[in-house]
Amino acid sequence: MPRTRRLTLLLLALLAAPAWAATYRLDPGHTTPQFALDHLWFFTERGRFTRVEGSLEYDAGQASGRLEVVIDARSLDTDNEERDAVLKGPDWFDVERYPSIVFRSQRFLFEQGRLAAIEGSLTMLGVAQPMRLEIARIQCGSTPASAKQTCSADAHGTLRRSRFGMHSGLPFIGDEVRLRIQARTFPQD
Repeated sequence: MPRTRRLTLLLLALLAAPAWAATYRLDPGHTTPQFALDHLWFFTERGRFTRVEGSLEYDAGQASGRLEVVIDARSLDTDNEERDAVLKGPDWFDVERYPSIVFRSQRFLFEQGRLAAIEGSLTMLGVAQPMRLEIARIQCGSTPASAKQTCSADAHGTLRRSRFGMHSGLPFIGDEVRLRIQARTFPQD
């Protein structure tokens, strides 16, 4: 086998290998919590939070991990300043009293060697409720540009905002909130 082909196969094998156990920090520039909910049964309202931080401990080999995500509720953005002001107010997110939304994992669930879901607790408006995030994709490996280990993932879940005490606009503005989180991490320094 020619040397170039052996090196190529070795490189591909290393890139496909599962990630080593490591602690990562969320990259705020590449981590986007988004939400969507129905409005007047005709429209879907969407928004995102632009400031987030957190950490991930992930060991695919041992099928274990821990995740903590802290979202700055004041960074809510729906591309409409007037609506954002209302949503940040006391009838909705009440960001003056509750500036953070926090997710803490309790259990990582693996299926056929792949992370399938994370169960934990979401605290919003001072109320903690169980939350399950389905993991659509997780990929760990070295980045080609820097050779640093990284993990990226897409997750989604649903919650009922009324369970956190957010009743404004019901039933005209939906109770079920669909979440999607795209995240990227780097090794913790």
